[in-house]
Amino acid sequence: MEGETSWFSHSFDNMARRTTEYDSFSELSDEGNREANAVSVDLILPDDLLERILAYLPVASIFRARSVCKRWYEILNSRRFMWNFSHVLSQKPWYFMFTSSNDPTGYAYDPILRKWYGIELPCIETSNWFIASSCGLVCFMDNDSRTELYVCNPITKTCRKLQEPPGLKFSDYSALAVSVNRKSHGYTISIVKSKQVAGNFFEWDVSVHIYDSETMMWMTSLTEVLTGWRGGDESVICDGVLYFLIYSTGGGLPDNRHGLITYNLSSRSPHGLLIRSFIHVPSPLTCGRLMNLKERLVMVGGIGKQDRPDIIKGIGIWLLKGKDWQEVARMPHKFFQGFGEFDDVFASSGTDDLIYIQSYGAPTLLVFDMNLRHWRWSQKCPVTKRFPLQLFTGFCFEPRLEISP
Repeated sequence: MEGETSWFSHSFDNMARRTTEYDSFSELSDEGNREANAVSVDLILPDDLLERILAYLPVASIFRARSVCKRWYEILNSRRFMWNFSHVLSQKPWYFMFTSSNDPTGYAYDPILRKWYGIELPCIETSNWFIASSCGLVCFMDNDSRTELYVCNPITKTCRKLQEPPGLKFSDYSALAVSVNRKSHGYTISIVKSKQVAGNFFEWDVSVHIYDSETMMWMTSLTEVLTGWRGGDESVICDGVLYFLIYSTGGGLPDNRHGLITYNLSSRSPHGLLIRSFIHVPSPLTCGRLMNLKERLVMVGGIGKQDRPDIIKGIGIWLLKGKDWQEVARMPHKFFQGFGEFDDVFASSGTDDLIYIQSYGAPTLLVFDMNLRHWRWSQKCPVTKRFPLQLFTGFCFEPRLEISP
C-alpha cells in the first residue's frame, strides 16, 4: 500500500503543480524530484470511486489536489471524503521537529514518503511548552505561567483556547496528557500537578485535574501526598487509564529513580490509592518517555549503568502488560553510537505502530516500527542550529483532516 500511495502522490502532485502551488506545506526532501506521468481520471471515474482513490493520498498531496479543479475541490471538502480519509490505512503518524528558539516554525516528517514539510504551528510560542497529542489533536500548555492552554489540529490550523486550569500556576511540576474518542471526537485532558509540601523536601502534594470537552469544565479528581516521590512531566492516557512517572526524592526504594503510577479516569480511584498502584520500572533509567500505541502503554527509556544509573549505556523499549513489563527491543549499538551515546536524556514519542526517538543535541531522528521490529534513520531534517547551545525537540501526531477541537 505504501508503494501505491507514493505513485498516487507523485501523479496527483504533478497535476496539481501545473495549476497552483499550496504553500502551507513547503516540501523539503533530499531524495530529489521524481517525475511521473499525470493520469486524467475525471472522464472515467464516478465521484465515489474517485473519493476512495484520493483518500489514499498523503495529507500534503490532498491540499495540492484541492487546487486541481472545482470537482476535486468539492470532493476533497466533502464529509464522505473525510470519512474515507480517516479510515484508510495509508496514513502514518508524523513527527514535528523544531528548535529551542522562540520561533514556532519547524518541519514535519512524513514517514510514508520520507519527506519533510515546513509548517508553522498555531498557538504555541516557544519550544518549552508542554505538548501532548491524540488522534489528530495536539494540546499545548505554557511551561512558565501554566495558564495558557490550547487544543489544535496542526494540519488544518483549527485552534481553541481552553479556560484556565484551576490553580495550576502554583505547581512545581506538571504533566500533560490528552485522549480523543475516535467515534465522538470528544476529548479528555489531564494535568498531574506536583507541589512540594512546605518545609519538607520528601513530601509532595500530587493532584490530578481533568478537563472534559463535552462539559467544557475542569474538575480536580484527586489530591494525595506522596512521601519520597514527586511527579514530573511524563504522563499519557491509555484506554481510560492515566499513567504518569514519579521520581524519587531520596525516600523511595534505593535502586529506583523512577516509578509508574496508574489512575483509572472512569472509576475515579479514591484518595490514598495512588502509591498502591505503584509499578516498578524495568531497569534503572536515566529517563523515561511514555506513549500510547493502539491503547497500549509503551515506555522508551535510557538504560543506566548499575553502578552509575545517571550514565546511559543503551536505550530500550518496553510494553506494559498488567503490572509486568515486556521488553520489545533495544536500540542496536550502531544506531546508539550515531544517536549520541553520551546523551542521558532525549525526546521520544509515538502512536499507531511508530516510535520516534530524537536527540536534543542535533536534528537526528530515529524511527522504530513496532510491527516490523525495524530501526531506520529518517531523512535528514532541514532544521539547523542558529547558535551553539541551541537544542532540538519535537513530538509525534496523527495527520488528520476531520478532527477539530
